[in-house]
Amino acid sequence: MTSSTKLTRALIDVAMGRAPADLVIKGGKWVSVQSGEIIPNTDVAIVQGRIAFVGADASHAIGESTQIIEARGRYLTPGLLDAHMHVESGMVTVTEFVRAVAVRGTTGMFIDPHEIANVFGLRGVKLMADEAQKQPIHVWVQMPSCVPSAPGLETPGASIGPAEVAEAMTWKGIIGLGEMMNFPGVFMGDKKMLDEMSATRAAGKVIGGHYASPDLGLPFHGYVAGGAEDDHEGTRLEDAVARVRQGMKAMLRYGSAWFDVAAQVKAITEKKLDSRRFLLCTDDSHAATLTEEGHMDRVFRHAVSEGLDPLTALQMMTINTAEHFGLTKEMGMIAPGRWADIVLVEDLMNFKADLVVAKGQVIAEGGEWRVELPTVNYPKWATNSVRLKRKLKAQDFRLQTRAADGSEVEANVIGVIENQAPTRHLKMKVKAQNGEVKADIKRDLAKIAVVERHKATGEVTVGLISGFEFTRPCAVASTVAHDSHHMIVVGTDDENMALAANELAACGGGQVVVLNGEVIGKVEFPIGGLMSNERAEVVAKKAATVLDGFKQCGSELNNPNMQLSLTALVVIPELRISDKGLVDVTKFEFIPVLED
Repeated sequence: MTSSTKLTRALIDVAMGRAPADLVIKGGKWVSVQSGEIIPNTDVAIVQGRIAFVGADASHAIGESTQIIEARGRYLTPGLLDAHMHVESGMVTVTEFVRAVAVRGTTGMFIDPHEIANVFGLRGVKLMADEAQKQPIHVWVQMPSCVPSAPGLETPGASIGPAEVAEAMTWKGIIGLGEMMNFPGVFMGDKKMLDEMSATRAAGKVIGGHYASPDLGLPFHGYVAGGAEDDHEGTRLEDAVARVRQGMKAMLRYGSAWFDVAAQVKAITEKKLDSRRFLLCTDDSHAATLTEEGHMDRVFRHAVSEGLDPLTALQMMTINTAEHFGLTKEMGMIAPGRWADIVLVEDLMNFKADLVVAKGQVIAEGGEWRVELPTVNYPKWATNSVRLKRKLKAQDFRLQTRAADGSEVEANVIGVIENQAPTRHLKMKVKAQNGEVKADIKRDLAKIAVVERHKATGEVTVGLISGFEFTRPCAVASTVAHDSHHMIVVGTDDENMALAANELAACGGGQVVVLNGEVIGKVEFPIGGLMSNERAEVVAKKAATVLDGFKQCGSELNNPNMQLSLTALVVIPELRISDKGLVDVTKFEFIPVLED
């Protein structure tokens, strides 16, 4: 008898009362996302981690050793699923991310380890995938697709191609291809991109999308024709509508800095589109957001506050997500045969997990863990990733010009847009001073630099940025710099920029804030320069010193460190900076910082 047959027999025997359940939940309000109902006075019987029976009375499944949980009228919802996210954005490891979010009702995550792939390549993905398999909840991995995200426009620490994608598709826990960020490569028919998608199709798995352009004309249609099955980059109502009409799943994201639910959810609440084609996700969540505000429970509360029916919101983060990834036989609903991933909640309008069952065991109650999480040891190569050719000096951050002293030069400036991933391409007049252009606090004009940190080439690229609103001599440095994750430094003073960069290199990566020559904020990320293996609440406290440092420097942006991390992301319009230069993402070409 196979293990599958043994499980099936066990489920039948418990359902029929011939064998006792391991766990029975009694007297709850069953939120049946599959039928769109809330059914009171419901019992659930569980055996071998799976649901065997859901009905009005499970007393026939109770034996002497059966664990009983009295729901006392609380709602029984399926465990929450995050349809698309990057663990690295939480600044912690897979295990510590799970520790932070599972107590809040998240029992499944679809993670794209795109960030660590840009630093370490396939071995970095395997490191994350292996850790994912050890968790008490479901952590599925999407194989990163675009490493580098824009070939020729940046230098990654590693690269991934069709052969690596095909290999990863054979690994346990790989659910599909991560977001296809090189959208011009798709609609222009780039062979590497098409081969990666072909390898995913051959494995029968899902192709993740990423169309970060407002152009819904032929490029969009070409991208959809390429095979991407979902997209989380929409920011407007028309984006959500277009994606769903073209057969994609619209993933509405609500992370720490990307607030894209409000505009797009109107496709359901106002235009009355069928909600089955919509999913909810976080994409990027800061450690402080996870520990102080929540994860998918936070997304749920926000979606409901924007007018979405609570049952519909739950469907968009349970059954819809499971269906999209071909997992409805395994999860996404409270029904026989599925994993027993169940959350007990007192108030459905204000979702806060009282008790969390995952894979059939009580893992958390009242926000406290009831089981042990795995201990993971990381290899030395994973904790030694910041390599500079030499200590940096203030002159490394000079922005030189050939213009005559005192004359004005037109500059191409990156313009930050608060709470959104896109940037603006600003044109500003700047003054030449002794062969260079300096930052100008009065005009909200700071310098931004990318320092190559993978191969110790010594390259430093300098540009200009507006929107951080710094008011004092300061600098912020980070090794979280999507997508290639070189060191990125923004500041109003060259000396402070050099100090921040050197301090960051000395601690092995993370984020550092310097004000008037003094380090006032720091969080260390020893794993790939991206993650800490400390607990999320510890990392959040350290990260808070960085956010406070931004404020002391004058910035009042919401999550400015996440805004900073995307300034090197050369696949989202309009203007970005890489280790190779300033990139006009609307044209995918380099342009000069100064028109001199």
